[in-house]
Amino acid sequence: MTRRRLSRADRYGQLVEVSWALVRSEGADALTLGRLAERAGVAKPVVYSHFASRAALLAALFTEFDERQNAMLEEYLVTADVTLAGRANAIADSYVECALAQGRELTGVLAALEGSPELESVKRESEQAYSERCREILEPFSAPAGVTHASITAIFGAAEALSQAAVSGALSADTAKEELAALIVTVVGRT
Repeated sequence: MTRRRLSRADRYGQLVEVSWALVRSEGADALTLGRLAERAGVAKPVVYSHFASRAALLAALFTEFDERQNAMLEEYLVTADVTLAGRANAIADSYVECALAQGRELTGVLAALEGSPELESVKRESEQAYSERCREILEPFSAPAGVTHASITAIFGAAEALSQAAVSGALSADTAKEELAALIVTVVGRT
């Protein structure tokens, strides 16, 4: 049986996919470059050529999640009504659906990110960019003062809590989406 050599981009995609599977099955603490090489069936130098360190791998996983989250938001916006309620539903639906699609493994990756200043900055910059995009989406529906930093912070604190409740099964996905959309409408409508 001949093994087909993957392109660099395809190998990177495979390693990210295997990393998520490893985190899903064994937890984020089990994710090491050596363990990833073993699980992916490649030599360690192959993994090291893509990720210089475990921190770089964790950052790559979060970045991949972030890209999917942004893409999902844009997809939902395409079909959403251009009203405050329509935009709030698009944000809520995409946020909760993305968390559900990723599952519990994201929690472990996020916890690992917060353990390092370098990784925490990756997470913080990503969250700021996402919050700013959502602020732009909601701004046309807000009072003259606009959507404040405090308001967007409240919205995403709730988004995280509701999404995690949906992932853990404490709330249904529909309930989490409905509550988040209602909160967004209330917060933006009063600003």
